Amino acid sequence: MAETPKKKDVLQDVDDAVRRQAKGLMRLARFGALAVLEPETGHPLCSRVALVCDLDGTPVILASNLSGHSAGLAADSRCSLLVGEPGKGDPLAHPRMTLFSVARKLARDSDEHARLRRRYLARHPKAELYVDFPDFAFYRLEVERASLNGGFGKAYALTQADLILDPESWSALVAFEPGAVSHMNEDHAEAIKLYAEVLCKAPQGSWRLAGLDPEGLDLQAGDLSARLWFDAPLTAPGDLRAALVDLAGKARATLAQTDG
Repeated sequence: MAETPKKKDVLQDVDDAVRRQAKGLMRLARFGALAVLEPETGHPLCSRVALVCDLDGTPVILASNLSGHSAGLAADSRCSLLVGEPGKGDPLAHPRMTLFSVARKLARDSDEHARLRRRYLARHPKAELYVDFPDFAFYRLEVERASLNGGFGKAYALTQADLILDPESWSALVAFEPGAVSHMNEDHAEAIKLYAEVLCKAPQGSWRLAGLDPEGLDLQAGDLSARLWFDAPLTAPGDLRAALVDLAGKARATLAQTDG
């Protein structure tokens, strides 16, 4: 009797480069497609939502209680979030990732809410018009696993540990980050511009620092976003200044070589 042929495993091994690509898709995303289950029918319902990542990388959304996806999350907190934007040519040739998550609604009077409100508005300043409406709430989409499609023939299954930072690696930055971001935007706009346009090779614009975390900087200029990774993750808030100075030096050296 002939043996049944084994199904070919299409998944590839996950390495640090794959993890960096996946985290980049999350950190750079300003919006995504959120899928929930419609309470009345159980049918999948997909909505576009605006995003920001918490310091650990967890995606966060702001939603009205009147929206269909809020009703879905209230009935069943399981959800999926698709991130990754198509570019020129075949849209299926561009990386995208589905995050299998469980949504957790944040209490309005919590420190967590205050932190994420600040980070969200840094990425979506126009949301200040409605962010404090009583029917709006923030949700952390707690990632359990992910499916990354890096383009044709590049499929990966990632775990929570591949994507989300351990609390010990970022909790010390919580109190430090707001002042550091404000200081950089107020006093070091030139360095931020160098980070974006020289090191990230982003278009020219009015770049500012939207947020930071142990692994890098989130940069914003209107609708443009850029991500600058540190050479090595920060282990303490005191490491930030040296990392920023080093990156500025690299940018100026790169610019000098280009001009020369």
